[in-house]
Amino acid sequence: MTPESPTLAALTKLSSAEEIFAFLGVEPIREVLNSSRLHIMKRFGAYLRETDMTGLTEDGIFERARDALLRAQADFVASTPLKEKVFKVFETEAAKRKARFVGLETLKVIKS
Repeated sequence: MTPESPTLAALTKLSSAEEIFAFLGVEPIREVLNSSRLHIMKRFGAYLRETDMTGLTEDGIFERARDALLRAQADFVASTPLKEKVFKVFETEAAKRKARFVGLETLKVIKS
């Protein structure tokens, strides 16, 4: 990311999801935002960190940030926080469940 970007600097000063959506000109899908707010914001941050903004104009940086927010919101329109596993607690729980699973093919039948 480009820390000297006014767009990115402004984003760091915003304190709510609604402020971020408004700043980037994205209309939130209320039901999705209300149920997945933290997940959307965490995914948005991840998408921003993954985005190479080197050499972009300020308009380009703004558009990339806007696209990242749209993409993060879309992830939770088609899915759920549990399926997306944004937070480590979900990943850990999924790993525990997988480790506890015993497939039928691993069982032996003992006749007495």
